[in-house]
Amino acid sequence: MKDSRPVRGLAGLRQAFDEIRFGALRTLNLRLSMPSGREAAERVERWLRQHQVQQSGEVLVITGRGNGSEGGVAVVREASIRVFHELRRTGVIEGFEEHTPGSFVVTLAPMRALLEAAPRRREQTPMSAPAEPVTLAALDDETRRLLRDLAERSLDSLGVRDRGPFMETEMLRLFGSLAATVPAGPDRERRLRAAVQSAMSEYE
Repeated sequence: MKDSRPVRGLAGLRQAFDEIRFGALRTLNLRLSMPSGREAAERVERWLRQHQVQQSGEVLVITGRGNGSEGGVAVVREASIRVFHELRRTGVIEGFEEHTPGSFVVTLAPMRALLEAAPRRREQTPMSAPAEPVTLAALDDETRRLLRDLAERSLDSLGVRDRGPFMETEMLRLFGSLAATVPAGPDRERRLRAAVQSAMSEYE
């Protein structure tokens, strides 16, 4: 949603440059809807995870300064900063910086950073005949095939020569990381496949 209020002077010039740099699709304006801190945190996390899958590079998050907040506490701004720190730790974003007192430029991390940040059991027990993960049984054949291909590339990048014994655990690990980028809703499995394909492109 775009703010239709006219802005003039230096602020208007900055807004014009931001619209050219980021556009509506790479801008999240929390200031317009005035969410609670919890709502803002959920929206920011979901939005940034989706843009990581889309390989959006840099995005703009407008939080507002909190001037109208009770007690002058910038609830949305502070909630967003907490999310930024957590997502940087988990490999969703590379970093963030204050753009204006009420907005931040966030740099998305590559999908590979997300996958490599997820815990990996290095003490996995080899299995003679790895089976398809039970928890992935509900997925269709194409989705499981893509996950297996991604697991193979991930293990190859680690120098694992005998991939078979570790395939099940790696598929589960990758699925857990990627599922977090795909919110519930129609065509969720299709969007999961898009996330897998986005991640695979970084191993080529």
